[in-house]
Amino acid sequence: MHEAMFYQRKEKGRVFCGLCPKGCTIQEGQRGFCRVRENRGDVLYTLNYGRVSACALDPVEKKPLYHFCPGSLVFSLGTLGCNLKCGFCQNWQIAHGQPRTRILSPGQAVDMALEQKSRGLACIGLAYTYSEPFMWYEYVYDTSRLAREAGLQNVLVTNGYIREEPLRKILPYIDAMNIDVKGFTDQYYRENCLGKLGPVKRTVEIARQECHVEITTLLVPGLNDSPAEISELTDWVAGMSRDIPLHFSRYFPNYQFDLPATPEETLHRAYRIAGEKLNYVFLGNLGDPATQHTYCPRCKFPVIQRGGYATDTSGLQGKICLKCGQALELII
Repeated sequence: MHEAMFYQRKEKGRVFCGLCPKGCTIQEGQRGFCRVRENRGDVLYTLNYGRVSACALDPVEKKPLYHFCPGSLVFSLGTLGCNLKCGFCQNWQIAHGQPRTRILSPGQAVDMALEQKSRGLACIGLAYTYSEPFMWYEYVYDTSRLAREAGLQNVLVTNGYIREEPLRKILPYIDAMNIDVKGFTDQYYRENCLGKLGPVKRTVEIARQECHVEITTLLVPGLNDSPAEISELTDWVAGMSRDIPLHFSRYFPNYQFDLPATPEETLHRAYRIAGEKLNYVFLGNLGDPATQHTYCPRCKFPVIQRGGYATDTSGLQGKICLKCGQALELII
């Protein structure tokens, strides 16, 4: 166990957890919504510190991050627990189950990432992913600081459901984030994720000022895929920057949802709508390479081509389109 950050003691032995917008008030011996923060003797403990449920050396494109060190690898770690409960969760076994875990200290995690580099692999650092990394906050905070000291980069793949104070505290050590914007209405969040949209939007708006940000939206047929909702999402992203990459991902039945898979045309329609106002739109879980390439916003030349997780950046010279000379918003 490890004492949690961001909590306050209340009367009658209760503690208030201030990590995420759930704002759980937790009785003695009980846990918060996330299942991994417990009140013991008026002290809030995190139960998953150092507990790793999955680790792998992944292509950075798998996060997905398409404009952050394209073609590189990142040592990826996950734990257990989540502060949302999406009926379509693709990693529900670790988010809401009891997976087997191993103990990995922050120092050991950093050493394992450095070992990949020493073997000559293109490992840029660590990604905190698979489960919700903000529910692993203390471990991610400690590990990301050590990683930064070791010259490694840190990536978060997150639902963005975090309060502003802890978000701002960790952001100086984070280099890139892929943030899930599950849908673009409060109703969708309430009914399908047991959360709210507002805090996620705020996370995106704050994070993009401090690090590289890409956004992913899983399109679930009939629930968050209407042209009107896609247009509203697109307008919001474009209002921050036309250069923020937006990924639409295809839903498949999982966990508590048995709706049929998202029709391909639905994703292509979203791709067209978003492409009218954003420079970089991508489709995932579809297997269509043409919608995975990065095109120059000026001449439409495919400057980065992708097939699966194979990435070809030969259309670029640094961050410049080889065909027309346009500079692109990328981190190479």
